[in-house]
Formats: sequence, C-alpha cells, structure tokens
Amino acid sequence: MRTVVVGTSGVSAADVGAVARANARIELSEEAVAALASARAIVDALAAKPEPVYGVSTGFGALATRHISPELRAQLQRNIVRSHAAGMGPRVEREVVRALMFLRLKTVCSGHTGVRPEVAQTMADVLNAGITPVVHEYGSLGCSGDLAPLSHCALTLMGEGDAEGPDGVVAPAGELLAAHGIAPVELREKEGLALLNGTDGMLGMLVMALADLENLYKSADITAALSLEALLGTEKVLAPELHAIRPHPGQGASAANMLAVLRGSELTGHHQDDAPRVQDAYSVRCAPQVAGAGRDTMAHARLVAERELASAVDNPVVLPGGTSQAFGPGGGRVESNGNFHGAPVAYVLDFLAIAAADLGSVAERRTDRLLDKNRSHGLPPFLADDAGVDSGLMIAQYTQAALVSEMKRLAVPASADSIPSSAMQEDHVSMGWSAARKLRTAIDNLTRIVAVELYAATRGIELREGLTPAPASRAVIDAVRAAGVQGPGPDRFLAPDLAAADAFVRGGHLVAAVEPVTGPLA
Repeated sequence: MRTVVVGTSGVSAADVGAVARANARIELSEEAVAALASARAIVDALAAKPEPVYGVSTGFGALATRHISPELRAQLQRNIVRSHAAGMGPRVEREVVRALMFLRLKTVCSGHTGVRPEVAQTMADVLNAGITPVVHEYGSLGCSGDLAPLSHCALTLMGEGDAEGPDGVVAPAGELLAAHGIAPVELREKEGLALLNGTDGMLGMLVMALADLENLYKSADITAALSLEALLGTEKVLAPELHAIRPHPGQGASAANMLAVLRGSELTGHHQDDAPRVQDAYSVRCAPQVAGAGRDTMAHARLVAERELASAVDNPVVLPGGTSQAFGPGGGRVESNGNFHGAPVAYVLDFLAIAAADLGSVAERRTDRLLDKNRSHGLPPFLADDAGVDSGLMIAQYTQAALVSEMKRLAVPASADSIPSSAMQEDHVSMGWSAARKLRTAIDNLTRIVAVELYAATRGIELREGLTPAPASRAVIDAVRAAGVQGPGPDRFLAPDLAAADAFVRGGHLVAAVEPVTGPLA
C-alpha cells in the first residue's frame, strides 16, 4: 500500500487520488510536526493576552465582536463544530469525504492554522483506519469554506455524530474511534474554526474530476475516430499541418489521437465513393476542435488545482513577524483574510461542466448520424438487423439524448449565483460546492454518452463487410466484445450491453485496448 507523507508545502493531485480512492496511508513529516508546534505556540501566546484576537478569543462570523473569556473557549470550539454540522440530504460519496479530510489535513500541516500536532495526527489516524464521516449533500455555499461538510468531519474527530467504518457500516463515531484505539480530540483555541474553514471539498472534487476527464477525453477521441471510420469519413482533416496553423494544444492532441487510432484503416477516405460528399459533417470533421477546447479548459483547471494544492486556506491564519496588533512570540501573528472564498475553484468547475456538455453533445450527434440511413452512407437504419422487425439502437440514442439534455442543464454555472448569509457578513459566496457536485453528475453522464457512441460505432464498423478496420479499431472491437458488449444481430435486451460499455469506458479499458497498438495517447 502506498504511503503519502504530508509536509508543509502542499500535496499533489496524485496524493489526493491515492488517499481518496486507493486508501493510501498517511504520515506526517517531521517538518510538518515542527511547523504545527511552532504555529501553536503563537496561538497559545495570543490566547494568554487580554486583547481579543479573531478566531482565538472571539466569536465567529457575524458574532465576531464578542470577546470570549478563557473558561469558555474550549466550549466555543466544540460549539462551532456542533452547530455547523448542519448538513442535509443524501450522503456524499466516500471518496469525496476522504479527499476533503485529507486536503484539510494538508492545510493544517502547513503551519498556518495553529492546530496542535496531536489534532493533525488524529486526522491522519482516522483516515488510516478507514473511518469516513457521514457528510451530507447540502450545507456548503463555497465561502468561509465548505463549512457544513468539514464540520461533520470535525465532529467525528470529537467522537460525535455518525461515521462509516472500514466495513461500510455506519455507526456512532465514538464507537468507531474506540474500536480503532483513537482518542477523541479535545479542541482548544482556534482549532474548531481551523478544521472548518477551507475549500477542501470542492478542491477534492476538482482534482478527481480532472483525473476522470483525462480518461474520458482520450476515450472520446477514440470513439470519434471509430465513428469517422464507420461513416467512411476522411482522415485528411486530422493532418498535423492543418492543426499547426491554429495551434491550440488540445486540438492538436485530439487530432493526433484520432489519427493514431485510424492508422491502417481501409474504411477511411471513401467519402467520394457511391454517394460523393465534399466534406464530412461538423460533428465528425470538427471533433478535434471541440474536444481540444475541452482539453485546454482542463489545462487551465489543472493550473488552478495545482495552485490550490500548494495553498494554506484558513481564516484567520498564523503568520510569522509583521506589525499586527496581535503579536505572538518572535513576532508571530494571527490575521484575518479572505482566502477561503471559493471563486477560483468554482469558476473552473463550472467551465469544465460546460466543456463536458459540449463533448457529450457532439458525441451524440455522431451517434445519431450512424443510426440515420440518410446520413450514414450505407449503414442499415438504426444499425438494425432487420429494420422494421428490429429497432436496433433507436432507443439507445434516446437514452444518450436524454443524458445530453441533462448535461446542458448541468452546464448552467453555479458560480454565477450568490446568496447572502450570516446576517449579511458573508454577503457574497462562490457556490463552488454546488458546482463540484453537478460536475460529478455531468462526468457520470458523459461516461455513459461516450459508451453509447462506442456501442454504435463498433457495430457500424462490423457492418461494413469487406473493408478492414484499423488495427486499433480491431483491438477495441475485440476487447469490448470480450467485456460483454455484444455485436450486430437481432434485437435483444440492450440495457446489459449498455451497462457493459459504460463499465468498459469508466474503468479505462477503452484507452487500455488502444494504446498497445497506437502507443500512449496524448
């Protein structure tokens, strides 16, 4: 099992995936432990002073004007966790909860939060034990952090609320901690606030979305190539010199992928045969331009994610030196800031949903063309065995169209909205959590849309008797048939075939089938 060591300078996207999806173990570096202790010393020194310091000896949000006496401060930290653990709705997926907990630990270990080393170690211990707090769908506005989701995680650290054990059974968190020899934490000044105030949920979902989309964009290049082949299209539009004169990196990468898949095909270049056509339809000819724009969107989103992964997002933060009124030993201070605002992450989450919707839309248009006898250049209606008696893939395209329609609705930006909260103190919010949640649904839909195109395109190629497909296409057909997706024939119960195609794409098997023939795709 992989071990991820958390230091003071952030973590990588691969680290997030390893912890969230592969249950990697977590260790704290010596540097992180030292930074935690140093920052805590600043907080302890400030807590001992008579002057109020936000987050240390005051209330929070709209209640920040109240000075909290020392005997009430532990209760204050417990109360903020309990009161903010106010989520509602269905449970959030295990991988999302693990990602947000891990990313909160990343910020805690930066040495800018003032959390004690033993609290950070407890966070690592809970993750290593496979204990997953119950977090609900609704409760974050994406500003002041993902407050309710992170509060439910902090509640587990206190031994309160419910959590899922490594066996998948939900039980009281205190019982799960005891069963794994983990002592609940007793929060001190600033610690409750520090555990709640970050964009970790939306960031975790962004990182995992990018990993999923990397597979999907390669998969979509493959299915676009297969559709071009089944439609007897021309590969000349994929020539590198054509894409070099409009040098968007993603466009060139998608064109190169499609060209690699089509290399050696006997089906391409027949667009001037029995039914001459000067050019292929946009959905075929412009596939690299559409997918490439999405790839470039991903590149921008990845840059934002990398910056966030290197960030310490909290409010207030512990800083060394300076001229603040709130001095600790050696000049350390605690300062209020606005770094918790989720706008940078929210925008790219929405941008990705728009790009994914368009990729799904163009894939559906190619599928519809394959099924239309007037536009498929010789394929039978709906790729049916005996059209009229058989309906073929008619309703598979209905399903695909319904998914595309939902993706268009999901592409409406969440980050364009804002709703004031906390008595107008938090009067502008990012809605980044909502953007992330709908992106996850969009990615699920896109996977299914690509799977339907794969199903139709492979059937179309097999119906082109007498012409040999590209070696990469043949490899896909052989692999997808071995995975339980049946080929042409009389009508049958289609849902199992579609489910098998979905699993084939979702698991990365489509890309894996092609790359031994083409080499690594871009």
